[in-house]
Amino acid sequence: MRLAVLSDIHANLAALDAVVDDMPPVDEVWALGDLVGYGPQPNEVIRRLVELGARAVMGNHDGAAVGVVDASWFNPDAATAIRWTASVLDDDSRTYLSGLPQVRRDGDLTAVHGSPREPIWEYITDQRIASENLGSFETRTCLFGHTHMPIIYRADGDRMEVVPADTAAPIALDARRALINPGSVGQPRDGNPDASYVVLDTDAGTAEYRRVTYDVPATQRLMRERDLPRWLVDRLSQGR
Repeated sequence: MRLAVLSDIHANLAALDAVVDDMPPVDEVWALGDLVGYGPQPNEVIRRLVELGARAVMGNHDGAAVGVVDASWFNPDAATAIRWTASVLDDDSRTYLSGLPQVRRDGDLTAVHGSPREPIWEYITDQRIASENLGSFETRTCLFGHTHMPIIYRADGDRMEVVPADTAAPIALDARRALINPGSVGQPRDGNPDASYVVLDTDAGTAEYRRVTYDVPATQRLMRERDLPRWLVDRLSQGR
């Protein structure tokens, strides 16, 4: 099976559409949460994901936008953006976000936003945290997002190997357990402003990282029109 794995779209329709245009033929689209928040087009992004038949999980911004996740942990800019998001969501979007599961499992894949042991909030930012999470999912592979950083952590005996998200060629996977982060579609933070996603081929055993340019100024213009925080606007062109 071939999956397009997306995460942290953050209401950035231009980035999502660029990814969809770049996407090779796949069997399914999986979205690892934070579909909304920060960006200017939450309803439009949700409608596009519904059209794609995406299999999604809830992120912290998704839950905060519909009042099921405590937003008191958000920094001031994120809090401002999520209040705006909550004010513009239509009824269909609210119903969609409210119904998202925190964990999705299918065959040998588990999908979460944050981490298997804390699906909404925990950031997997290093090998230690990745290793500590191995006991919290039973499948060979766990797909996660939240950090906006593309990376693979792979169990290798008593240690956790870091596999860089190289776009030069598909990364060969094997029987070892792995946690795979596709990076962010709508707000990359690895110094590269291009949208990031992964094509996961479970039959071939490969993960192909892809980066896609999109119309960053168009999204920034919409954010300014909606009076969203300046730092959220500026960071899109910086990839930070």
